Amino acid sequence: MKITDLKVAIIGNAPVVRITTDEGIDGVGAGETAKPYLKPMVEFYRDMIVGKDPTDVERVMLGIRRMGSFKPWGTAVSAIEMALWDIAGKAAGVPTYKLLGGKIRDKVQVYNGNVRYEREGSEPEHFAADMQKMKDHPYNFSIIKQAVSFHGGMHRTMDNFYYGTPVTKGRYPNRGTITPKGFKYLLKCVEAMLDVLGDDVGLALDCGPGMTVPDALKLAKELEGSNIMWLEDMVTGDYSPFVLADLYKQITPYTSTPIHTGEQIYLRQNFVELIERNAVNVLGPDVADVGGIAEMKFIAEYADLHGILFAPHGTFDGLIGLAVQTHMAAVLPENYIAFELPQAKPEWWLDIMEGGEQFAVTDSHIDVPSTPGLGLTFIPEVAEKYLREEDADFFDD
Repeated sequence: MKITDLKVAIIGNAPVVRITTDEGIDGVGAGETAKPYLKPMVEFYRDMIVGKDPTDVERVMLGIRRMGSFKPWGTAVSAIEMALWDIAGKAAGVPTYKLLGGKIRDKVQVYNGNVRYEREGSEPEHFAADMQKMKDHPYNFSIIKQAVSFHGGMHRTMDNFYYGTPVTKGRYPNRGTITPKGFKYLLKCVEAMLDVLGDDVGLALDCGPGMTVPDALKLAKELEGSNIMWLEDMVTGDYSPFVLADLYKQITPYTSTPIHTGEQIYLRQNFVELIERNAVNVLGPDVADVGGIAEMKFIAEYADLHGILFAPHGTFDGLIGLAVQTHMAAVLPENYIAFELPQAKPEWWLDIMEGGEQFAVTDSHIDVPSTPGLGLTFIPEVAEKYLREEDADFFDD
């Protein structure tokens, strides 16, 4: 089998990859819905993979991995890897997880970082009301993640949250020391959410990046005994093109509150310091940024050897990302907690692909499917109407 083409289309604002072969088997992959600008980046790899055997996934990936980088630039490589595993599974007539060592769990746990409601305000009582709605959601989430601090826009919703001038455009450019007033406000909002969730649902907090090391440690210490699931990306994180494990080493050893990071990091090599130095308690790479499914499995296994837990990111990975995350979570070691649930948004995604119903959520879990590949197949005659004019040939072979 040989790869004949690499096609990219922007569908629902997401860069979607379709790899075709000379045996009529195709595979799909996708990046986050917030990254339509990456289409040329994905197309850059076409000449590097055409003519190769797609079922030799690692051989193909060895030729392109070094050409990617930290979020968002690792998305192209990641989406291609997803599509290769989809082809490999379809060609063998088995679900992708079978080719990754086989599943160790029949159901995979998910957490809520995506199902959201419009909050009526920014006071603690509004955070509490919002948390109640998420707690009452039919998915019966076991863990809910809420953005606070710089990630939650608190520097914009209250005056003098931190000693700095808030930047309202761009992706999380704010950084600085939180004021006493801002810190008390942050704690009150967290306490209000904890009161709602009680012992029934775990609360995780997405905090930055942007917090200073002293503020990060102070927050972690204040929340000890509250059973917070983790504090995510306080110092570095989303769209930070670096790791800075030394900064986390000034926080993690000095608190019992779990510290989490990793969504922006690309490739296993860039996790070595965090893992070997036990700089964090929980890692959360995104399969659509880190380099793909096999890359995630390697990182999770190495983290497990060092007692580090795994809670993958993935909020905007869409329906294809949901399928990928499910196959990946089925084979991860027992340090796995849950992955951040992506959704089929807009809902017409369930109309343009067969197999989407297999990834329904019940009691915060998804049953691992047994269909070949990733379990999703486009219905071209339905999906065509959602293609942009320049992508009209996406379903041509």
